[in-house]
Amino acid sequence: MKKMSWLLLCTLIYTSVLAKEDPKYPVSAIPEDIKKDVNAVVREDVKIFTIHSDSRATLHALIVVTIFNSKASDFAEHSEWYSKLRKITKFEGKVYNENGEVIKKLKANEIIDNSAFDGSALHSDLRIKYADLSQAVYPYTIEFEYDIDYKFLYHIDGSEVISEEKVSVQKLTYQIIYPKSLEPRYKTYNINQKPIHESIGDNVESVRWVLQNLQPIKFEPLSNSDDVLPQIVTAPGKFEYDGYPGSMKTWEDYGKWQLSLNEGRDVISEATKNKIRELTKNIDTTEGKVKAIYEYLQNKTRYVNISLGIGGLQPFEALVVDEMGYGDCKGLSNYMVAMLKEIGVRGYYTKIMAGEYAPEIDVDFPSHQTNHIVVAVPNGPDTLWLECTSQTNPFDFQGTFTGDRKALMVTETGGKIVNTHRYTADQNVQSRTADVFVESTGDAKAKIKTTYSGLQYENGDLMFILNKQHDDQKEWVQDNTDIPAFDIVNFSMTNKKDKVPSAIVNINLVLKRFATVSGKRIFLTPNLMNRSTYIPEKLESRKTNIVLRTPYTDFDTIRYHLPEGIYPEFLPEPAKIKSRFGEYETTFTVDAGSLLYIRKIRMNKGEYPAESYKELTDFYKNINKADNMKMVFMSKT
Repeated sequence: MKKMSWLLLCTLIYTSVLAKEDPKYPVSAIPEDIKKDVNAVVREDVKIFTIHSDSRATLHALIVVTIFNSKASDFAEHSEWYSKLRKITKFEGKVYNENGEVIKKLKANEIIDNSAFDGSALHSDLRIKYADLSQAVYPYTIEFEYDIDYKFLYHIDGSEVISEEKVSVQKLTYQIIYPKSLEPRYKTYNINQKPIHESIGDNVESVRWVLQNLQPIKFEPLSNSDDVLPQIVTAPGKFEYDGYPGSMKTWEDYGKWQLSLNEGRDVISEATKNKIRELTKNIDTTEGKVKAIYEYLQNKTRYVNISLGIGGLQPFEALVVDEMGYGDCKGLSNYMVAMLKEIGVRGYYTKIMAGEYAPEIDVDFPSHQTNHIVVAVPNGPDTLWLECTSQTNPFDFQGTFTGDRKALMVTETGGKIVNTHRYTADQNVQSRTADVFVESTGDAKAKIKTTYSGLQYENGDLMFILNKQHDDQKEWVQDNTDIPAFDIVNFSMTNKKDKVPSAIVNINLVLKRFATVSGKRIFLTPNLMNRSTYIPEKLESRKTNIVLRTPYTDFDTIRYHLPEGIYPEFLPEPAKIKSRFGEYETTFTVDAGSLLYIRKIRMNKGEYPAESYKELTDFYKNINKADNMKMVFMSKT
C-alpha cells in the first residue's frame, strides 16, 4: 500500500511538472534598443480579421504587453463591447513575471460584465466585458486573447500601432482575409512598410503587415498627434448591416445608405404639425422659422441614449420621439428634420465627429468616422447648424464640440462633405474692464466686468454654468478668477444667446494684500487676472509642425485708483510684440490719482513649420515678461 502511495505521489509530481508552462515572454528577450527609457513594450499585437460575407466577419486578437511602471498600468486592463450583432466568443488573459513564468490566469468570475452605458441610456443592448490584470510588482507582462464574431460588415477593426508616448513595439501583425469579391480598402499613416498580398485559397486573398522593433514616439507640444501616430485604417467597399446592404466606396454611396436607414421615419402627429405651423405663421425668414422650431424642440424634448441593434446607426421614428418627448442624437435630429419639412424648410441629417479634440475626418477615405448627428439647414450663402441634444444650447452655436471641422451631410442624392462653423479671433473675444481701488495698506477693492464671446463663452464650461444654481455659479467665479487672494462680495451672470453667444460676468471683490508695501513704496502688477504663464518646453530639434487650433482676442482695460499722495516712481515701458502667431500690446496712462492699463492679445489659428518653434517660444517668453512687470508707486509723505 505504501508502495502504491509513493508511486501515486511521484506520478502527480511528474504530471505537475509537465503541466507547468514553459517560460514565455521573459523581459530579457526584449531588444535593448526598444527597452530603454520606456514605460511599456508591446511584445505581440496580432489582429486577424476574416471577412466571410458582406454580413459576417470574425476577428482573432492577441495583445501581449510588458509593463515597467505604473504609467503604463492601463495596458493591464482590457474591455470589449458586445451586442446581438457583435458576439465575444473568447476572452482570456494571463500574467507573466519578469522571467516569463505564468503567475496568474484570468478566471471567468473575474471578468466584469456591465451595460456599456450609464444612467443616460434608456434603451441599449450594448454590454461590455472588462478585466483588470494589474500587478503590484514590476515589471510584469499581460496577455489578452479574444475572438469576436460580427453579424455585419460595416466596420473593420484597424490597428493603431503605438497609442502613447514611451511605448515601443517588438512585433505587430495585422491581417485581413477576404473573398476577392469583397476586397477591403485600406490606408496607412506614418508607416513606410508595404503590405504583403497573398492568395490563400479559391477566391480567397489576404493582405498583411508585419512590423518589428518600432521605437517609442514623442508627442511634441502644440502638435497634431496624427502626424506621428502609426496607424492602419481599413473599411469595406460593399457591406450589409442588419439587413441593410450598402457601399462606402464613395461618400455619396455612404450617404445613400444612411438615407435608406432614415426612409419613412419622418412622420409626426397632426397635433405637432398644427403647433409648428402656428408657431411659424407670422415669421417671414427661413432663419426665424428654424429658430422657432429649434426652441420648440429644446422645450419639448430631452436627450437619452438609445442603441438597439442597428439603432446605433438608425434613428427612432420621428413619431416615437414626438409622442415620448425624448431621443438620442439620431432620433432628435431626425425629428427636427421632420418638423422642418412640415413648414417647407429642408434640413439635413448630418454625421459628424464631435469632441473638442476630435480627429479630423479623412475626406480621402470614405468610411465610418463619426460619432454624432446634427442638423444642417442651408440658408442662402450660410448654413444653420442645430445641436438637437441640448436643451440650453444657443441657436446655431456649435462651439468646440462640433465647430470648425468636416461633416457628412446626408442629402437627397447621397453623402456630401461640408464644413461646419469656423469662429474667428474677432468672434472669440474676452473683453474685461475693471476699476481697482488700491489702499495704502496694499489691500484693494475691485469691480470687474468680463464679457466672454464666441468660443470663449465656453471658458471653464461657463456655457453650462449659466444654467446652474447660484452656488454652482459662485464656485465657477471662485475657480476662474485668477487673483492670488480675494473674497467675493457679490456677482452676477447674464446669458446672451445670440448666434455668436456671449456671457457677461460682473464681480465685486475684496483683494487682500493685492499690492506689496515696503516703506514708502507700493509695488503692484498691473495685469490684474490675465497673466500668461505658458512657455512651450525647450526642444533641441522640432520635427512636427506647430498647430494653433483656436484663434482668439483678449482685451483688458484696468483703471487703478490710487491713494491720495501716491505718485508713480516706475512704470514699465509699453510693450508691442508681433509675430506670425499673433500680436500683443500694452499701454500705461497716468491721470490725476489713477493709472489706466490696457492690454490686448490676439492669437492666430494656423499650422506653422517646425523650424519656427524657437520664434514661438520667444513670443511666449516676451508675453510672460510683459505680463508680470511690476509698477512702483511712492508716497509723498
